[in-house]
Amino acid sequence: MKTIGILGLGLVGSVWARNYGEAGVLAGTWNRTPQPDFPAWRPTAGAVVGAADVVQIVIADPPAVRAVLAEILPFLGPGKTVLQSSTIDPASSAEFYAMVTGSGARYLETPFTGGKAAAERRQTVFYLGGDTALVAEMEPLLALLSSARIHIGDHRQAATYKLAMNLNIAAQVEALGESLMMSRRAGIADDVFFTGLGQNIAYSALMKFKEPKLRAGEFSPQFSVKHMAKDMRLASAINGCGDFPVLDAVRGRLAEAVRAGWADEDFSATIKLL
Repeated sequence: MKTIGILGLGLVGSVWARNYGEAGVLAGTWNRTPQPDFPAWRPTAGAVVGAADVVQIVIADPPAVRAVLAEILPFLGPGKTVLQSSTIDPASSAEFYAMVTGSGARYLETPFTGGKAAAERRQTVFYLGGDTALVAEMEPLLALLSSARIHIGDHRQAATYKLAMNLNIAAQVEALGESLMMSRRAGIADDVFFTGLGQNIAYSALMKFKEPKLRAGEFSPQFSVKHMAKDMRLASAINGCGDFPVLDAVRGRLAEAVRAGWADEDFSATIKLL
């Protein structure tokens, strides 16, 4: 089993690092905001690269990934592999692939679905983009974190697919909030609404997941407004997707929620706009 380092100790990255540690393969951890008490902490991102066969990046957005790659590039080379798990756009994926492979290292796009709770249960699902042989080689490491690994295609396709999945999620939650508010304004109790919804063909695991938040009006983040807003901005910039009406609508709603001061709340907080 290869050793791995984690760059980015947010809600998900910190859980992944502990899971790797329990498996005995964690060689280093690093975060832009220092966390020196975290297991296997290294003072620099480059030190993590030096200690590990594989590094996995899980941070906020393309500019952050670009900055981290620039920092670690002098430490990359033959024998090193970068797993890029941040949600980015396909153009950025192509840029980062060129940066990493130009050093002699290998690059695999590894965006994922499932937040902190899924990570804790090792139920993350990875969308993989890259060479088939490299996908197979990284399988034992990624299996330590996940219930499924799906090979989408190349690195650009995997980045695109992740944004497509998040568009579907954002649209469903916006529609759920609007249909719930429509029912509330008609005097229909939430118990009745969700009981009936549970018997409807449109019912989904996502609706079940967001039901407690919408009932209670409690919006601590499972996935924040600011991160979903960022993803929808990236999706809108993909060539050929600039005129998608649902994408435009959910991007606008999320932007309104950011302006309202709810950037750090769960993205289901868009119901408050109603």
